[in-house]
Amino acid sequence: MVLGTGSHVGKSLVAAGLGRIFSDAGLRVAPFKAQNMSLNSAATPDGREIGRAQALQAEACRVVPCAEMNPVLIKPSGDCSSQIVLLGRVWGQVTAFDYHERRVEDLFPQVLESYRKLAEAYDLVVLEGAGSPAEINLRQHDIVNMRMAHAAEAQCLLVGDIDRGGVFASLLGTLELLDAQDRARIRGFSINKFRGDLALLTPGVEMIERRIGIPCVGVIPFLDRLGLEEEDGVALEDRRTPERVWCPTSPPHSPSRPLRVGVIALPCMANFTDFDALAMEPSVALAFLEDPVQAAAADVLILPGSKQTLDDLAWLRARGFAACLNSHRGPLIGICGGFQMLGLGIEDPDGVESGGESRSVAGLGLLRFGTVLGTEKTVRRAAGRVLAWDGAPFHGYEIHMGETRYRSGCQPFAEIVREPDTRSLPDGAVAENGRVWGTYVHGLFDDDGFRHAFLTRCRTEIGLDPVTVTVNVTAERNARIDRWAGHLKQHLDIGRLREWIE
Repeated sequence: MVLGTGSHVGKSLVAAGLGRIFSDAGLRVAPFKAQNMSLNSAATPDGREIGRAQALQAEACRVVPCAEMNPVLIKPSGDCSSQIVLLGRVWGQVTAFDYHERRVEDLFPQVLESYRKLAEAYDLVVLEGAGSPAEINLRQHDIVNMRMAHAAEAQCLLVGDIDRGGVFASLLGTLELLDAQDRARIRGFSINKFRGDLALLTPGVEMIERRIGIPCVGVIPFLDRLGLEEEDGVALEDRRTPERVWCPTSPPHSPSRPLRVGVIALPCMANFTDFDALAMEPSVALAFLEDPVQAAAADVLILPGSKQTLDDLAWLRARGFAACLNSHRGPLIGICGGFQMLGLGIEDPDGVESGGESRSVAGLGLLRFGTVLGTEKTVRRAAGRVLAWDGAPFHGYEIHMGETRYRSGCQPFAEIVREPDTRSLPDGAVAENGRVWGTYVHGLFDDDGFRHAFLTRCRTEIGLDPVTVTVNVTAERNARIDRWAGHLKQHLDIGRLREWIE
């Protein structure tokens, strides 16, 4: 089991890398995270919803992702309320207090059953914790860290992040706050995201080994441009800002400059990993925008997915983004909830996003359709083709609550086929001039062919030079996982980990 001294220390990627290493060794390996809190999710082939990190880990283990790999997914919908997804299906909407004090105990038997199914089907399960196992205020009802470690009889590796500072204090503090039974499960620690001269770190590693009484099984150097998606919103702290990304390396009016893509950083933004592949393109400078003043410098604006579409639409208006979106003269794109905002209005008759109260809100009015939110969530992998753009194909997945109703004269953006169905359905919408369009499909920018067609079209519209160098993310993805696994293999004592397992 991979535990961490806190959120965003690298647990998810370490677990993914270990999955690939042990898969390469001939073991049948599966990932497992009892409970995940994230707005980044993925669709399984059978139409279930799991955390994006577990889908990546399954890919690293070379297995098909399933709901049992992440039986409980918590999708925050406000400061104190969340949607609970159980085994890939919406289970309910609860407050944080109610979930931790009562509901979590109701769900733990199904978590254990999910783990048992994986343990019976695979040689090895690589478990991942959440946040820190030393959250003493939540310890009694914590089902994802030490309780799960004991239930699985897992040998635990504690990961600390030196990039944020205070790694020795966080390692010591974590163990000091655990009781003796929990500490006995933690067999060793590693230090992640190291930059610099290892000789300067070694004395500290030796001192902390003596102090906490467990060995360091490796110091993992920071690996630049890994290109594997982050798990949760904490990663946005490290994301691109216009000040950093749009400082031109070439004259601002040069036709060879990068395409400036601005993604509106909605407060409840979901699936921000939709834009990772786009940001990796050399011909793109992608930034997340929090101020409408920043939008004036963007060539392309994107409204991303949202967990709370109505609230984020109100935020757009209050923040002043609505006016700049209406006046933007370049391509304007909406993904999922962002697509719904571009329409004429959004109705919530059952109070899905409104605490049970019926609500109706006017949209931005840039596309002629309306949306009615419903209680059933659509979760499907999908393949489609753009009805313009010479029928450019794409692959992705849908995760949304809501039905689009086209008004007179509104044209769909694409036609899609939802797995495992074979019939074609309309998806999204596009303005008559083709400048404004939206889709329900997440992950379409991960599709190399679609992304390259999109960049060619956008650069032509803006008057920039054609793309000369592109990235083949899909083709390189497996190589990226191998690169990360090789990096871990070089810097972790895999032999020691294998001894723990055996």
